[in-house]
Amino acid sequence: MNPKLHTPVCDLLGCELPIVLAGMGGPSRSELVAAVTNAGGFGFLGMVREPPELILSEVEKVRAATDRDFGVNLIPAATKPDLLEAEIAAVLAARVPVVCLFWDLSAGIVKRLRGEGVLVVCQVGSIGEAEDAQKAGAQILIAQGVEAGGHVRGTTPRADIVRGVVKNADVPVLAAGGMSSGRDLVEMLNLGAQGIVLGTALLATKESFAHDYHKQRLVAAKPGETVHTQDFHVNWPKGAHVRVLENSVTRREHGDPFSGHREAIGKEGGRTIWLFSTDSPLKDMTGDFEKMALYAGNASGAIRDVVSAADRIAAIIAEADALLPKAATAALEVEEKLSSPVCYANESSNQYAGYATREELIAFCNELLEAERAGARITARSATEARDAETRDLLRDIQKDEARWCAMLLKWIAQLDGAASPRVGAFYEKCLAIQDLKERIAFINRGQGWVVKKLREMLPKVRDDALHADFTAMLVSHEENIRRAS
Repeated sequence: MNPKLHTPVCDLLGCELPIVLAGMGGPSRSELVAAVTNAGGFGFLGMVREPPELILSEVEKVRAATDRDFGVNLIPAATKPDLLEAEIAAVLAARVPVVCLFWDLSAGIVKRLRGEGVLVVCQVGSIGEAEDAQKAGAQILIAQGVEAGGHVRGTTPRADIVRGVVKNADVPVLAAGGMSSGRDLVEMLNLGAQGIVLGTALLATKESFAHDYHKQRLVAAKPGETVHTQDFHVNWPKGAHVRVLENSVTRREHGDPFSGHREAIGKEGGRTIWLFSTDSPLKDMTGDFEKMALYAGNASGAIRDVVSAADRIAAIIAEADALLPKAATAALEVEEKLSSPVCYANESSNQYAGYATREELIAFCNELLEAERAGARITARSATEARDAETRDLLRDIQKDEARWCAMLLKWIAQLDGAASPRVGAFYEKCLAIQDLKERIAFINRGQGWVVKKLREMLPKVRDDALHADFTAMLVSHEENIRRAS
């Protein structure tokens, strides 16, 4: 884990790095999702209009390849009602912890998923949509800029929509649209987003289920070669824009896409791929790939090779890490001017006065960080197993709380010039081994009590007022969680 880049949404999703794989229908299958999650990011399976049998199979394959959480992406507006119902039933039966929804907002589906303990993410294309999604109960928002590849909901540049959504949101915001670098990540973090969502950059990887033809076209593309168009529309609601690489379809070499002309251009098993459809070339397809939708965001001009997902993520993180120190130092200088300084210049006098030393505080924060990270993950997993709304709400509230305190502890470890622990506390494995949910919740409660005990012991030894206030707030919060769970 990179503590400088770890944000609260990471603990909400159960990942180490603020990089999320977009749920691209087709390319985002189990191999790519597992590769991204094992590299520290978070992955969504792209299950748009897929049969429930495939969803269950792909979920099983991801779980066989990683013990980390992941999600499923569904698009109600592009799915027939009977199939959508079967997809949702499959997701709930498989106890998938996170679901992302896109296109027309369905408040009823958001409510239903949340009622089953699922963490709901909504991708939006405008500030108005973001407000509606939050009112409906979305717990994370993805603000998609017009630079995005694939289906593009909005018409606003990425930086503008991220600013606007962050300003009005009470939930974490992720940025999406045309990104591929560490510089992009740092820019979005500076705008208030808590991470980035990548499509094109991870489509051009070895584990992606996209056909090699599509990957090579991305690598060969130059900056500015994408087209924002409605030409690929079959199987989707009317008026839907996509961003693709230029091809014979966008050059209108096959006539008017809206003429009603039907021409078979490929096969996926027994399914026909039609000209002007939203299908993109996949590994298991045959046909005339040049005529298909070659989805690509504005990041395509910056991608020069097909590498592993882990290598692409590592390169992004390395670049972001190199760019962060200056920004972090400047922010810390401002914060120090606005608040009382942490005084650890004379460690011996602190010890003499009964106060904890800087080293003791760093060790204490790391001890709590490991415990809170474990708490965030086990409550997320347990929420999908709860059968009543009150228990699900309680577990999700505790998870959100644990993520909040992880962020606070990381902040203080950085201010104390310490190194954050990358570990997840042993509490997670011990708790996960308890099969009965009531017994597990009781064990979670004992974990909350352990944190309360530790904070009570430390508070009299904390000299800095701001740190003392944060620890006190954390103590009160855990006491309230214990009361609710009891």
